[in-house]
Amino acid sequence: MSRTDDSVMGTVTTKVPARLDRLPWSRWHWMIVIGLGTVWILDGLEVTIVGNMAGRLSEEGSGLPISDAQVTGVAAALYVAGACSGALFFGWLTDRFGRRKLFLITLAVYLLATALTALSTSVWWFFLFRFLTGFGIGGEYAAINSAIDELIPSKYRGRVDLIINGSYWLGAMGGALLSVAALDTDFFPMDVGWRLSFALGVVLGLVILVVRRHVPESPRWMFIHGRSEGAEELVAAVERQVEREKGVTLPEPSRAITIEQRHSIGFIEIARTLFHTYPKRAVLGFALFIGQAFLYNAITFGFGSILVKFFDVPTGYTGYYFAVIAFGNFLGPLLLGRLFDTVGRRPMIAGTYILSGLLLFGTAWLFDRGSLDATTMTLCWCVVLFFASAGASSAYLTVSEIFPMETRAMAIAFFYAIGTAAGGISGPLLFAQLTESGVVGDAVLAFCVGATLMVLAGLVALFFAVAAEGRSLEDIATPLSARAADEDGAPPAARVGR
Repeated sequence: MSRTDDSVMGTVTTKVPARLDRLPWSRWHWMIVIGLGTVWILDGLEVTIVGNMAGRLSEEGSGLPISDAQVTGVAAALYVAGACSGALFFGWLTDRFGRRKLFLITLAVYLLATALTALSTSVWWFFLFRFLTGFGIGGEYAAINSAIDELIPSKYRGRVDLIINGSYWLGAMGGALLSVAALDTDFFPMDVGWRLSFALGVVLGLVILVVRRHVPESPRWMFIHGRSEGAEELVAAVERQVEREKGVTLPEPSRAITIEQRHSIGFIEIARTLFHTYPKRAVLGFALFIGQAFLYNAITFGFGSILVKFFDVPTGYTGYYFAVIAFGNFLGPLLLGRLFDTVGRRPMIAGTYILSGLLLFGTAWLFDRGSLDATTMTLCWCVVLFFASAGASSAYLTVSEIFPMETRAMAIAFFYAIGTAAGGISGPLLFAQLTESGVVGDAVLAFCVGATLMVLAGLVALFFAVAAEGRSLEDIATPLSARAADEDGAPPAARVGR
């Protein structure tokens, strides 16, 4: 779609962004967090179940004629490829048709694909529905992160975004423990346990779908797309609810912005905005996503195989080790998230990436020397991923807040898809081959590649990260639809440097 396809619908002056940003934390915000954030738990559940069950799925009698390398390599890569495709497809629809419609549709896609994965009887069936499961999850990334950042007050945006993205690891922890029970043949036959694990994901998804139906559309998206009256009414209702809950009268915001409403933004203008108007921010987005995608998709997809091949951990016990790692991952965003709003984006993003990369180099060195056993390897990973998970979550926060609102979902989708394709598709395929060899030096090589990319991404953040903490989204990146001046004659938002 070209720039000439955009249709201007009228001009409106609104204080909706300022009104949303000055709200105190309330039960309404908790509803947003629960309704939208819980999908990452499902993603963590999905990936962990497959990773920890790789050994069982490849055993004779599982009901699925598949090898360990196919599970951790081909199936993992197809899941990520589906996520990249889904992010781009649904990201475009999210910017065009709204956040709410798409985060309902993408969850429905996930539910159907996961249910059909549980019914797999052949390798091609399993591969197909792993791809489609990723397709739904990828769409969730674009729709959910857009909605979260546009609904959460600027004061809390960093920590909330990080904790929500970090909740992936609660799902990972649950998936790890679930796999222990599912792999126990005293409880379930070999060809049944892994199917029930996928079925549980469907049940959780249905619960989330019920909760999510009460999450509203983004008022910011509404007033740009010709629904300004609905946006004003929605924000007014939230304000009344917050005032009753807190027993205070909210101050009147003074800041307004004037917008030329239009149906959509063309691909050419989106590309021009990302790469011509904000080239340094584009480089930052690529670096952050490639670094974290390779580290996580290459290493954690195959962690169960590492325990089995190098430390002789029984297949049925790998879940215990991964649950510990998952807990450490969740603690990172939970405990460090507040610092991204107080200490600042630049030092925290750069610091978490560089430190996690250096710690991973240290872990690779110890592993190569033979100084680690299954327990100490797990502890080293906990320390590495405590910092890496906060950094990885900040990648989603960064690309969702540093580009104009009209391009937000597509920006998330684009950088997620390109970065994850580079590290998340090639990573599992490469790592599956390296761990399959059973040679310590091959696994060390994979660790070092992931560590190098994390350090390099941290250095890019040190120079290019934007000081977005506590600032309105409209101040960080002026909406493309903004007029030159608001109702008071002041600039609607300060267009910051590239």
